[in-house]
Amino acid sequence: MRHVVVMTATGSVGLMAVFVVDFANLFYISLLGKQELAAAIGYAGTLLFFTISITIGISIAAAALVSRALGAGDRKRARRLAMSCLTFMAVVSILFVCLMLPFLRPLLSALGATGETHEIARVFLMIVVPTMPLMGVGMAAASVLRATGDARRSMYVTLSGGAVSAVLDPILIFGFDLGVNGAAIATVCARIMIVSVGFYGAIKVHRMVASFNLRHAAEDSGKVAAIALPAILTNIATPVGNFYLTYAIGRYGDDAVAGWAVIGRLIPIAFGGLFALSGSVGPIIGQNFGAGNRERVRQTLTDALKFMAAYTLTAWLILFALRNVIVTVFHAEGGAGDLIAFFCTFVAVSFLFNGMLFVSNAAYNTLGKPFWSTFFNWTRATAGTIPFVYLGSLWFGAEGVLAGWGLGGVLFGIAAIWACYRLIDRIPHRPPDGPPPPPVRTAQSAFTSGKGATAG
Repeated sequence: MRHVVVMTATGSVGLMAVFVVDFANLFYISLLGKQELAAAIGYAGTLLFFTISITIGISIAAAALVSRALGAGDRKRARRLAMSCLTFMAVVSILFVCLMLPFLRPLLSALGATGETHEIARVFLMIVVPTMPLMGVGMAAASVLRATGDARRSMYVTLSGGAVSAVLDPILIFGFDLGVNGAAIATVCARIMIVSVGFYGAIKVHRMVASFNLRHAAEDSGKVAAIALPAILTNIATPVGNFYLTYAIGRYGDDAVAGWAVIGRLIPIAFGGLFALSGSVGPIIGQNFGAGNRERVRQTLTDALKFMAAYTLTAWLILFALRNVIVTVFHAEGGAGDLIAFFCTFVAVSFLFNGMLFVSNAAYNTLGKPFWSTFFNWTRATAGTIPFVYLGSLWFGAEGVLAGWGLGGVLFGIAAIWACYRLIDRIPHRPPDGPPPPPVRTAQSAFTSGKGATAG
């Protein structure tokens, strides 16, 4: 439990920094007094979720492969795999940017953006999307740091980006009167800082990244892709579900979309600990799996669920208590305010089951069953979203959209965690692609109080 709490707490601080700044962006934009601006951020955020999901998927592969190699005592292989993952991230990110940029107009139109809202969102994305490779490589470097057990420096990667945005946002949005474009430029600067700090920790401090070797990168690409591609598919499922969700809410006008934009910023702040938990559980499980310690793998999962339940219930109670304050702060009028209050009161508690899905997915990716996480995430994003949202919208309007979305996650969260325990009961005592674990080295030594000792 100490390892779970330390890794998750430090990961949460880094993620929260980014999410709080993102939240502040929307707050600053709301002060400009135009619902179209807030709605534009909501539409742009939905598409940016796709790019972030891809980088998260490859980062999952980096954490899984490097942590398993370290748990097996093979540091040389871990360094080589770290470089291969960074290379894979850069190549895939560049290709995705080239594919996405020409289609921004039709994608925004498909979401329901029109007129001035459409154009504001498009310009914002034209500035931010090309920096996806910087964000991706920085996140992969942070995953390498988490794989070594250095929770503190992994936290610094995203924390530094959040600090840059926090300083530049008000200056660019108000000082230079750049509005939404100022928020976009601040995001670009933050991503430059993220990749810089990530490289410093992984390369300079830990020397966990081998020199670039094209042959090694090509040979390892299959191993990286075997985890990364299912993980990407898994993560893309969520923005696909959100795409439909945004479309369903968009039918109720810019007020509803503006409310959804606020909710979209509330979720990562309120439940950022769950996202950090899924990122921290993977390396802990991976090192113990690499060391052949199945009982600690199971205990890690159980402790993660306990932490998740306590965290989610606390976050829900805080949101419920502050629901009216949030509506007032964001000047959310009419339908926007009603939607925000409804989410804080009824829907937020459903993240208890989303958390089960997050934790299970992290375990599947690390234990060599990445397509299991793909299956559960896609069924949640389709069968667990579309019919529930459709019926909720039909019966209860915009609030019904959110209610259906929340209810759809209950069944799939429970099913995912049940299947995960069954998988752990059947896994071998050592990973099939690694050497026998050294007799005196276990993953326990890797997770000190965030100082980054490594197994091997």
